[in-house]
Amino acid sequence: MGEHKDRMLRGELYKDSDPDLVAERRRAQGLIDRFNATSAEETGLRDTLLRSLLGKLGEGSWIMPRFQCDYGYLIEIGSNSFLNYDAILLDCAKITIGDDVSIGPRVQLLTALHPIEDHEARRQRWESAAPITIGNNVWFGGGVTVCAGVTIGEDTVVGAGSVVTRDLPSKVLAVGNPARVIRQL
Repeated sequence: MGEHKDRMLRGELYKDSDPDLVAERRRAQGLIDRFNATSAEETGLRDTLLRSLLGKLGEGSWIMPRFQCDYGYLIEIGSNSFLNYDAILLDCAKITIGDDVSIGPRVQLLTALHPIEDHEARRQRWESAAPITIGNNVWFGGGVTVCAGVTIGEDTVVGAGSVVTRDLPSKVLAVGNPARVIRQL
């Protein structure tokens, strides 16, 4: 494993221009391009491509095209979960999606982080990443964005267009930008 990949996986600053990371993203993009080009009748091919790309795809789970991610192998999806059209999963850190999760169209799960205080490091294209964890039986409305390092508890609903910047507990309804808990479920 290369130095920058190792740094990325540890959540430290790394450069995504590292040749090993570029090669891994190109491999993933090839599989994604093939997946996104499939027809609705090619469900078996879609499943095969996703299983070659992702770290885990649970039984009965599926993803609608267009789908985008960086590496694929850092994404684990439980059983009977669904990602609707245009999902973007920037998986520079692990993304774990539980069982029975429903993710609306154009949802973004973004693990990437960039230096805030150190403008020179940002200019030099250093970045880091923090994992995202989504519990069982979570539902995201369309256009939800989940930021790096966030954990969402089971049985939680996040309203359409919300931006989740911090952890959400189990069994709540959260909405807004930033997403706030508005009631228990």
